[in-house]
Amino acid sequence: MAISPAYKEIIDFIAAGTTPQDLVVFRPSEAAKERVADLIYREKTTGLTAEETTELNHYLQLEHLMRLAKARARHYLKNE
Repeated sequence: MAISPAYKEIIDFIAAGTTPQDLVVFRPSEAAKERVADLIYREKTTGLTAEETTELNHYLQLEHLMRLAKARARHYLKNE
């Protein structure tokens, strides 16, 4: 499986080192947001290939992971 641009963004973000504050303010690129929006739209209208469905599911997993990490980072910042 090829690594999607969204995964590359997260990998680069983590590899560069981060702080709780950096994590809280992290936002995906416009290209990643547009890709997800396109996949969601097409899923609802014309349907997706199996590969595109897998890609969308990966994006959704990444989003969930980042939401959890951001919640934890906010907790750390609140308790500093």
